[in-house]
Amino acid sequence: MATNRLEILEQMVQQDPKNSFARYGFAMECAKAGDLDRAVAEYRTLIANDPVYLAAYFHAGQALEKLGRIDEARAIYEQGVAAAAAKGDGHTLAEIRAALDLLPV
Repeated sequence: MATNRLEILEQMVQQDPKNSFARYGFAMECAKAGDLDRAVAEYRTLIANDPVYLAAYFHAGQALEKLGRIDEARAIYEQGVAAAAAKGDGHTLAEIRAALDLLPV
């Protein structure tokens, strides 16, 4: 039986791999626990399954930045900009663009 939030969310994802909310929560908990590589993998899976789950692009980029993988962060932010623009979500578009603009050249 799961005893903490990370384990509970992981079980939820295992039971329903297409549950975007559970996968996002699991990825966030992985990042919070310091397992950034796992978090990035979960965000990527979430994006592949649900490309309009816009928060995943921002948080994947943040995790990639912390890992020093700047080119990958840039690429995921650019994908997020395109997805947010296509969805017409100006708020998320602005947030992802701001993160993209802060990356080193």
